[in-house]
Amino acid sequence: MLNIPQRIAEELNATEAQVQAAIKLLDEGSTVPFISRYRKEATGGLDDIQLRTLEERLGYLRELEDRRATILKSIEEQDKLTPELKKAIAEADTKTRLEDLYLPYKPKRRTKGQVAIEAGIEPLADALYENPCLDPEQEAIAYIKTDVDDSKHTFADAKSVLEGAKYILMERFAENADLLAELRNFLNHEGQLVSNVVSGKETEGAKFRDYFEQREAIKKVPSHRALAMFRGRKEGFLQLKLDVEYPENTNHPCEQIVARHANIENQGRPADKWLAEVVRWTWNIKLQTQMETELLSELRGRAEEAAIDVFAQNLKDLLLAAPAGPKATIGLDPGLRTGVKIAVIDSTGQYVDSTAIYPHAPRKQWDQSIAELARLAAKHNIELLAIGNGTASRETDKLCSDLIKLHPELKLQKIMVSEAGASVYSASETAAREFPELDVTIRGAISIARRLQDPLAELVKIDPKAIGVGQYQHDVSQIQLAKNLNAVMEDCVNNVGVEVNTASAALLSGVAGLNQNIAENIVAFRNQNGAFGNREELKKVPRLGEKTYEQAAGFLRIRNGSNPLDASAVHPETYSVVNHIAEKNALDIFSLIGNSSVLKQLNPADYTNDLFGLPTVTDIIAELDKPGRDPRPSFQTASFKDGIEKISDLQPSMILEGTITNVTNFGAFVDIGVHQDGLVHISALANHYVKDPRDLVKAGDIVKVKVVEVDQDRKRIALTMRLNEEAVSEAKAVPAKQAKTKPARKHNKGSDNKNKQNMPSNGAFANAFAKARELKK
Repeated sequence: MLNIPQRIAEELNATEAQVQAAIKLLDEGSTVPFISRYRKEATGGLDDIQLRTLEERLGYLRELEDRRATILKSIEEQDKLTPELKKAIAEADTKTRLEDLYLPYKPKRRTKGQVAIEAGIEPLADALYENPCLDPEQEAIAYIKTDVDDSKHTFADAKSVLEGAKYILMERFAENADLLAELRNFLNHEGQLVSNVVSGKETEGAKFRDYFEQREAIKKVPSHRALAMFRGRKEGFLQLKLDVEYPENTNHPCEQIVARHANIENQGRPADKWLAEVVRWTWNIKLQTQMETELLSELRGRAEEAAIDVFAQNLKDLLLAAPAGPKATIGLDPGLRTGVKIAVIDSTGQYVDSTAIYPHAPRKQWDQSIAELARLAAKHNIELLAIGNGTASRETDKLCSDLIKLHPELKLQKIMVSEAGASVYSASETAAREFPELDVTIRGAISIARRLQDPLAELVKIDPKAIGVGQYQHDVSQIQLAKNLNAVMEDCVNNVGVEVNTASAALLSGVAGLNQNIAENIVAFRNQNGAFGNREELKKVPRLGEKTYEQAAGFLRIRNGSNPLDASAVHPETYSVVNHIAEKNALDIFSLIGNSSVLKQLNPADYTNDLFGLPTVTDIIAELDKPGRDPRPSFQTASFKDGIEKISDLQPSMILEGTITNVTNFGAFVDIGVHQDGLVHISALANHYVKDPRDLVKAGDIVKVKVVEVDQDRKRIALTMRLNEEAVSEAKAVPAKQAKTKPARKHNKGSDNKNKQNMPSNGAFANAFAKARELKK
C-alpha cells in the first residue's frame, strides 16, 4: 500500500520528494500561488494546477486515513478484526471501498434479519445455505416460535420462519464488499439512465420535454444533460431510474452476479428454489435501490465536477481578459424610461462625476444627451465610452456613435461591456463602503466603466456566481463551487499582480497570504499615511506579520517607489541576487532593469547560491527584462453591425462580429448585440471534429459568426463559425481514417446532437438550445 506522498506522486507523475516538499510547505501555511512562483527549487517546478490537485488529493487522502483508523478501532473493539480483514482495510484505496468493508460491522438500526437471529433462526439459514439437499419446509418446523412477544415479528409458522431465514442471508450477502464492488463496476459499464415524464405533468413540465422518454448509457451521459434531468426530477416533472437491458426469460444480470458470489446454483435440490428466491430478494429488495441511489449520486457528482470546471475555466478567461488600461472612461448604464445613468472615472479608476441623460422614449432628449456627454468628455479628457449591454444598449450605442461623429475632436472610442453582476455589485456591502453617498444606479455605471479599464480588479468584487459564465451553477454543490472559484480568483489575481497603492480591499484580499481583514487594514493604513514608498513599509500594517509578508510581497507592486524592484515580481527575499547581478556587470539596478542586451547574455547558473537555485535565478532575469509584465492579452473590441439591434433584425446567412460570453460542453454563446446571445453548437465551431469547445474559443474572444436560424418566439439564435460554404461542403466528406477514429454515433431520442464532422441540421441546433435554455438563467 503506497503512502500518501507516494500515491499523489504517482497520480501527478511527479517524484515523491517533490510531493513531500509541497506538502511540507502547505502544512507550514504557504499558499499555492507562493509555492508555484517562489519555491520552484523545493517542489521541482510543480505548477499551480498540479499544486491545486495535490492540495485537494491531500485533503481527501488524509480524511481517508482518519476514517481508516476509526474503522479499525471500531471493529477491534467488537473483537472481530481478523488478519484478513485488517489487510483488506489497510489496502482500501477509496472511501467507498472502506465503507463497503465496514458495512457488516457498522452499528445500524434493528433489521428483520437481526430480529430473526435474535429469535434463533440463524442455524436454519446456515443449514439450508450449506446443504441445499435439505427440505426448507421440513427444516423450518423445528424453528417455529409461538411465544415471541413481538407483534411486528412472529415466527408462528414455517412460512414466517423461512422468511426470517431469507432476511438473514439477504443481509449477509448484501454486506459483501467484493459483491458490492463487482455490482458497482458492472452497472457503471452496462447501466442505463432512463428518464420518463411524470404522468399528467407533460404540459407543465414542457421545458424538460427532451427527457420525457430518454435512455442512455450512464457512463456516457454528459454533465449538462445529467444536471438537466436531475433538475427535472427535483421539480417533479421527471422520473429517473437505473436500468439494464438483458434477454427475456433470463435472470437479471445483477441477480446472476449475486448468485455467483454466494456460490448458489440451481441443481434441482430441495432448497435450490428457496435459495434462488434469497438471491432475487438480495438484488430486488436490498441492493437495487441502494445501487441506483449510489450510482446516480456518483453521476451527479461527476456532472457537478464537470459543470464547476466549465465555470472555473470561463471565470478564469473573463478575469484575465484584456484590460483597456488607465484611460479616463465614461460608464453608461442604459435604460429607457428611467434614462441612461452616467459615471465618469479617471485614469486611475477613481470616481469623479455622474449624471443621467434621457435620450430614449418617452423623453427623447437625443441632442441634449449628446451635448451632455460631449461636455463631460471634454471636461474630464475622456478616452473611452463603456456601454452596458443590457436593456437599451444598442440604442445607447447608436447615441455614442452619433456623439463620435459629431465630435471627432474628442477622439472617443465606444465599447460594449457585459454588465452581468453590475447590479449585484451596486447593491452590495462592498459598493456601499466604497460609495456610501451614491445611488445604486450610479454605482452600477461605475462598475461598468471600471470593468473596461481592468476586468480583474472590478470583477473580484462580485460573487462569481453572479457574473453569468456558469453551467447549471445553482444545481451543483455550492461549497465546492465556491472553493474552486475562489481558487481561480486567487490564481488570477496573483498571476497578474496588484498595485498596492491603488487596489481596492476586494482585490488585495485575493493576494496570496492576505485576507479581507488584512486587506482592509492595508487600505486604511494607505488612506491615513499616504502611498506606500516601498514594500518594507507593508510590515507596518496591523496584523501583517512576517509569514503574511513572505507570502504576499512578491505579488504586491509599488510603482514609482524608492526601490524599482518593488514594481516587479521579484520577491524581496531575492533582492540580494539582483544586487549580485548588477555588481558583477558593473551596473546599478536602474540601469539593469529592462536592459535586454545585458540580461539576455547572462548565464543564470553564474548567480545561483545555497539559497536560490537555477529556477529562481532564471525567473529573476526574465522578470528584470520585462518588469511587472502583464500576462493578459492586448485589448480588442467587437464591432456590432449597424442596424442590427434586436433579434427581429437578424436574417439567416448574415455574417456578424461578436464576443464569446460563455463556453459550455456543447458549444459557445456569443453576444452579437441584439440583447440575446446566440449559440454556436460544438459541431459548428470548425470544419473539423472538436472534442472540447475550449480548445478553440474562450470567454472574451472576438469572433465572426454566421446566422443559421432565428426563432423569435423562443428567443433562440443558432450561429455557426463555419463562414465558408465551400469549407462546409468539404467538411461533409469525412476522411476514411478520421471516420474510423471518430465513428458516427446513434442519436438517442431527445438528446442533443452529437458532435459530427458534417454541418448540423436546424434540428441539431434546436436540441442544443433545449439543453441550454435553463443554463442562462
